[in-house]
Amino acid sequence: MNILVNIDVDDLARAEAFYTGAFGLTVSRRFGDDAVELSGAAVPLYLLAKPAGSLAAPTATRERDYDRHWTPVHLDLVVEDVDAAVERALAHGAALEKPVGDTPYGRLALLADPFGHGFCLIEFNPAGYDAIAGAPGR
Repeated sequence: MNILVNIDVDDLARAEAFYTGAFGLTVSRRFGDDAVELSGAAVPLYLLAKPAGSLAAPTATRERDYDRHWTPVHLDLVVEDVDAAVERALAHGAALEKPVGDTPYGRLALLADPFGHGFCLIEFNPAGYDAIAGAPGR
C-alpha cells in the first residue's frame, strides 16, 4: 500500500509557493490548472485547487472554507532543525500557534499553513517516539 497526501487549497499558485519555499519540495507534475504533485518528502504531496464554498462530497453538509479549521488528520513534518524550519515556514506565510517546545521525544512546534490546515514540525531526539512508546498492543 502507498499513501498519498492531498491538500485542498483555494489558490494553487500561492500553495505551490508556500510548500516549495517553506519545505524545499519540488514540483514533479502538473495536472492542468487543478492540481500539482510535489516531491521531496517520504510520500508525494498533492495540492488540489478547490474553491472556498464548494462541497467536499455530494453528502457534505458544510462548505469548504480556508480560515483556520480543525480536522482529525494533520501533517507532522520531521525536520533536522525545528527552529530553522519554523522560521522558513513563517517567512512563507505560516501562522505560529505554539512556539517550539521540548517534549520527551524531541522539539515540537505547532503551525497552520496559509489555507488553515494545521501541521506540526518535529525535530526528534535520538530516542524519538520510543521515548513514549509502550509495549506492543498497549
